Amino acid sequence: MKRSLSFFARRTCAVAAVGAVAVLSGCSSSAPLFLPDGRATTLVQCPVGSDSCAQQANASCGGAFDVVRQSSENGTLSLIYACRPK
Repeated sequence: MKRSLSFFARRTCAVAAVGAVAVLSGCSSSAPLFLPDGRATTLVQCPVGSDSCAQQANASCGGAFDVVRQSSENGTLSLIYACRPK
């Protein structure tokens, strides 16, 4: 009985891990959302208190960008931005 329970636990963990990878890969490969003016939006995440999100947006846009939405949860800042037209 102990052996079969161990097998079941390992199998459950493996299935959960595969499911988690599938969910995460789906998020990273999804198509961008667009603003009403046609600009694509991008999501970046960084630790709260750092300027990493703004630096990533600035580098990606080659300058100015507009913040579409910003939120923080569990010490992580999520920034959705759109590059300003050139």
